[in-house]
Amino acid sequence: MASFVLAIDQGTTGSTVALMDARGKLRASVNVEFPQIYPRPGWVEHRPADIWSSVNRALGALLRKQLCKPTDIVAIGITNQRETAVLWDRRTGEALNNAIVWQCRRTTDFCESLRRAGHEPLIRHTSGLVLDPYFSAGKYRWLLHHTAGIGRALKAGHVAGGTIDSFLIWQLTGGDTHVTDISNASRTSLMNIHSGQWDATMLELFEVPAGILPRIAPSSGILGYTRGVRGLPDGIPIAGVAGDQQAALFGQACFEPGDVKCTYGTGSFIVMNTGRQIVHSGAGLLTTVAWQLGEQAEPVYALEGGAFVCGAAVQWLRDGLGIITTAREVETLARRVADHGGVEFVPALTGLGAPHWAPEARGTLSGLTRGAGRAHIARATLDAMALQNADILRAMEQDLGKRMRPLRVDGGAAANNLLMQIQADILGRKLIRPKVIETTVAGACYLAGLGVGLWSTRAELRQVWRAEREFSSAMSASARRKRLASWDTALRRTLVAPGAA
Repeated sequence: MASFVLAIDQGTTGSTVALMDARGKLRASVNVEFPQIYPRPGWVEHRPADIWSSVNRALGALLRKQLCKPTDIVAIGITNQRETAVLWDRRTGEALNNAIVWQCRRTTDFCESLRRAGHEPLIRHTSGLVLDPYFSAGKYRWLLHHTAGIGRALKAGHVAGGTIDSFLIWQLTGGDTHVTDISNASRTSLMNIHSGQWDATMLELFEVPAGILPRIAPSSGILGYTRGVRGLPDGIPIAGVAGDQQAALFGQACFEPGDVKCTYGTGSFIVMNTGRQIVHSGAGLLTTVAWQLGEQAEPVYALEGGAFVCGAAVQWLRDGLGIITTAREVETLARRVADHGGVEFVPALTGLGAPHWAPEARGTLSGLTRGAGRAHIARATLDAMALQNADILRAMEQDLGKRMRPLRVDGGAAANNLLMQIQADILGRKLIRPKVIETTVAGACYLAGLGVGLWSTRAELRQVWRAEREFSSAMSASARRKRLASWDTALRRTLVAPGAA
């Protein structure tokens, strides 16, 4: 009998459902987008019902391709947008409020109050994370303070909370299972990164009742079984779960300490495997759990730096400025000019992430002249995507005290050859793009397949991973210094602009 792994990749703008065979080949995938909600400037929400509907629609479309029988699916893997917080009713599975998305900055004032009270060092040491609205803890607190009837529901024990992986598992199991994996839990600011458990002091600081939170489980191994999902038989094990960036690291076969990848999605994220070692950053990076392969295994840790706006900057060119009609046009438009022509775009549309952590910063477009046009703005946007990553990489090397290995790249924008060349030029190092750039999906499949024994070892998975193309730097050191200096000037203007942190 043929064996397949089904992956659910629940992202910020849409949900993808994909199918991988036992040889590690992705056979098909379907993506369904859902609406974004912006109630106020800097606020971002999703309707959890839209998320679950998008998963079901994508699943239905994939099954209609009839690439396998539903009974041939031996495991389900989940990877998800991280930090997004949801509360739902344990009796019905219905959300009690809109989900607060990872990009949302509404908890900035509360985070600042904790900082003024001197709690930031303890939060950093306990959770591995900086004190920032990005993470889930403040979002849970906001929902608990702003959801109608929440007091009665809490008293009655009807409230369940979690990140998107927990919400999906609850729906997939018909409400039987309330669980999250350790990689997602490590993104909440509520988990003690040393113990792998919810931390009582963090729960008290953020005013989150322990009783609403899911059980923390390994990233690979059976977490629950399907029940009542349209198109799928009951009893399929959900056997692999990881936040999207950790799943991408696993999908890139970055199994050894020092292996590093960058994913270009709505945001861009550089993550480096640090093995069993917890590395606390002195340069504004995050210490996080990469994965845990089974109950008896020790967690693997990582250093991470993320830019909140990457592919979202291209969407803004399309939807906000209207200078392109599809995201793919940005490469063609940017190639019309030799360089950025002095135009600088700092895409702080939802604040700045690592290593700056300026939640109140807002985007700036500078260096405009009569000679500047749409192509220069498009090129400046691609440059900005790469330059943000260079800031993160410089911080990561500062923490490590050494240069990193060649960077493995993935995500939708990794298909943009011009962007990849710009990134190699600005970093001054080699980039490696795999044949399968949907590495979040691949990582979810690998974790689930390991969880049910479809694959036995990571060595088997290394044989599955293949490089498609390498990009080497063609920029001189002096030109690189000049380009970085121009970017640093634009960053300083953004950071001191009115409203910036």
